[in-house]
Amino acid sequence: MAYDITIFLIWGWALGRMSETLQSGNGFDYPLTGGEETAEGFGHEDAGIASQPKYPASLPVLEFPKPLVGLVRRKRDWVIPPINIPENARGPFPMYMVQIRSNNDKEVKILYSITGSGVDQPPVGLFTVDKNSGFLYVTQPLDRERQDHYVLLVHAVAVGAGLAENPMEIIVQVIDMNDNLPVFTQDPFTGIVPEASLPGFEVMEVTATDADEPGSANSDVRYTIINQEPELPSPNMFVINPVTGRIRVNAAGLDRENTVSVPENKVNALVVKMPVSDGDEPHSSNWATKYRIVDGDPGGMFTVNTGPSRLEGIITTAKPLDFEKDNRYTLLVTVENEVPFATPLPTSTSTVQVNVEDRNDAPVFDPVEKVVSISEHLPVDSDLVLYTAIDPDIMAHKLMYRMDRDPAKWLDINSETGMIKTKHSLDRESPFAKDGKYRVLILAIEDEIPATGTGTILIELEDVNDNAPTIEDTPLKLCNQDPRLVRLAVTDRDGPGFAEAFSVELLEGSNMYCAAQMDETGTVVELTFKAMREQRNFYINLRVTDAGGLKQDHVIHVTMNEDSCMTWGDFCVRS
Repeated sequence: MAYDITIFLIWGWALGRMSETLQSGNGFDYPLTGGEETAEGFGHEDAGIASQPKYPASLPVLEFPKPLVGLVRRKRDWVIPPINIPENARGPFPMYMVQIRSNNDKEVKILYSITGSGVDQPPVGLFTVDKNSGFLYVTQPLDRERQDHYVLLVHAVAVGAGLAENPMEIIVQVIDMNDNLPVFTQDPFTGIVPEASLPGFEVMEVTATDADEPGSANSDVRYTIINQEPELPSPNMFVINPVTGRIRVNAAGLDRENTVSVPENKVNALVVKMPVSDGDEPHSSNWATKYRIVDGDPGGMFTVNTGPSRLEGIITTAKPLDFEKDNRYTLLVTVENEVPFATPLPTSTSTVQVNVEDRNDAPVFDPVEKVVSISEHLPVDSDLVLYTAIDPDIMAHKLMYRMDRDPAKWLDINSETGMIKTKHSLDRESPFAKDGKYRVLILAIEDEIPATGTGTILIELEDVNDNAPTIEDTPLKLCNQDPRLVRLAVTDRDGPGFAEAFSVELLEGSNMYCAAQMDETGTVVELTFKAMREQRNFYINLRVTDAGGLKQDHVIHVTMNEDSCMTWGDFCVRS
């Protein structure tokens, strides 16, 4: 098993006092912020100054030594302490460094100039001097890691006399600031550690370098471990020496085979294969193995079987794992031979740490099927039911709702709230309803990650007596030889209580032709016709009423034939 360890580097001056004044024991002190104003005309060392710029009252002054007789050249026999300038100063630029003065500037006009590294030698243009005042400036931030000091020669010349002071050597020392992050000399570092190594075992040594001044607090590096992946069997399996960077084992329990991760919501997912060895005769019952999970799985979430080699235990998921309910299992597994040991021997066991990997779970409706009872005469645009889902993930996402199956197109749903309303009239007797029940499917969809949950609403339509009883109005053809009995079935689309038992009555003198009554079931009209001597055509008017009092009138056309009944074929109705 491989571990990823994240190491954090701490360097000496972690914050770097960039805004403070640096001080040196043998040099001059300079603030990083420079002067208050920026003077004009600093392109070259002999550039003129249009106006005298302001400068700090404490600005250091370097004076040329007095000449022996007039302005003559003399041997340099004195040392000027270095001028200390912090690197990466923020300006504004040009920034004051020091003032150069000649002791003869009161007697004669002196012009100042500079030469050397950073002036007329690479990098050209870093330093300038005001030729009249002797103010020495730096024109841009300095980088100690690029060059740590500069040697300048300052020249003073008497105007008109053509005589000059001996050049004065100035060393500009760039002071280190903590402006570099430590960098690992290798990325990534790879170490090898035997499994079951004891605490104290040295795994590897990591090193980092810092480009700041060697030997200073700015380049002093410290190490610490901030993360270990995976965090098994404990989150602090390793420790690092903060000074040397040596990494050692910190805790027992390193096991290459038995640390594993399994995605949630998968059944029969492979958890781990556990190979073993046995010294008995190969391929015998004394050699073959069997396995049991003896602890850590009270819910029966895992199963273990012997692999094809018979020397391997294979653990798989028996049920979907749920990261939100339990994201880690510690299984204790035992292995035995198929045949019991001949002598008492200790049982071999192994611990398996199972991490459940989080996966995006689909939204879940609660309940998965919701039953709603309403009248079939519920007005259009009425609220039917609020039906919402939840996102089982720890970081829940926003859900949108959509109607997936609404065969009669009776309903509508608010995509944000999940409120379901009626948009058309409901009908319990519709062919889209079965036994007075109407089923619709609702979808809950995550708006960021594609995952969809499905819920069902079962609408029980409460019956209303909105259908009258009916009979078949087929014309009747009868023989007039003898009295006849005709049976007519009555139907009603309403449910119990609003249909049978039915009642019947004859209307408008129809009783001169026949008598009417319901049969014993209350669902069939029985018409008994009177015998006639001649052929007749007439109409029977009758009214049928259901158990709820809803009535329906019917008119039946009747033809009586005085000829033989046989001539009417199937239309002849006999008593």
